[in-house]
Amino acid sequence: MKKITLLPILAVFAISLFFISCSNSAKNSSSPQTLNLGVMSSMDYLPLAVAQREGYFEKVGLDIKLHKFYSANDRDAAFQSENIDGCIIDYTGAILQKAGGIDLKLTSKCDAPFYIVASNKSNINTLSDLKNKQIAVSKNTVIDFITDMALKSVGLNDSDVKKVEINKIPVRFEMLRNNKIDATGLPNPFALMAQNAGDKILTSNDSLGFSITGIVFHKKAITDKSALITKMYEAYNMGVEYLKNHSAENIKDILSKELGFPEEIIKETQLPDYSPTQLPADKDIVATIDWLKNKGLIKSDFDQTSLLDAQFIKK
Repeated sequence: MKKITLLPILAVFAISLFFISCSNSAKNSSSPQTLNLGVMSSMDYLPLAVAQREGYFEKVGLDIKLHKFYSANDRDAAFQSENIDGCIIDYTGAILQKAGGIDLKLTSKCDAPFYIVASNKSNINTLSDLKNKQIAVSKNTVIDFITDMALKSVGLNDSDVKKVEINKIPVRFEMLRNNKIDATGLPNPFALMAQNAGDKILTSNDSLGFSITGIVFHKKAITDKSALITKMYEAYNMGVEYLKNHSAENIKDILSKELGFPEEIIKETQLPDYSPTQLPADKDIVATIDWLKNKGLIKSDFDQTSLLDAQFIKK
């Protein structure tokens, strides 16, 4: 019986493993990292939507996936489970998650108008007329915050009105249109649709002088993917520049397909004055934190300085 020598077999096996390892290393090194960002159908998403349509991400050499969510709860769940690196979110939501233990950083503000709209049969013409009226809100959310800021601007508070909790935006819109409530907070296109049908826009966060949404990333994503985030903001700023030089008619495909704008509303839409990448104003963050503290939703010692990360803001 011949003796079987294992050395040649082991040598071949070792060489095979070496080449497989090299092949996998080459594959991994040649596969670009992907930045995963969560977005919703809102106006603050427009610079990114334009960047995607116009090829700005490719121009700056970025592999990015925009994950579209139709519910804030779904977006938050994806972010908290780290299935996405970052997302567009309102300041109230970002601060609540930070206070809840999610290691996130707010890296920039966004531009998204939210409006306080009154029914055309409510006899409400100014914010002061909201006293003793029914206002639909989604409790402890950005809509609730905006409502309180609007009331505060005319010397009222939430005890001066009758708040009705209605979480879903389309339901609030329908109840406003059917005169089941006197007023509510709405984003576009719902606010413009209501105005087009005869309801009255009383104010917006823009008119009140504060921003309410921004982009957050996990601290780990900032550490591991800082170069990708930098490129994302380059493309974002290119999208802002496009929006400054074009009208709603030039992006009607995005407004219609991505944000659900009816054709007749697009013709009347004035785009927000989008700004290049910048941090939220301190006063906006302080106002949000104070509001959440007063409601007992975050602790009184919440550290504002731990929330912001300015490294992606051009000097």
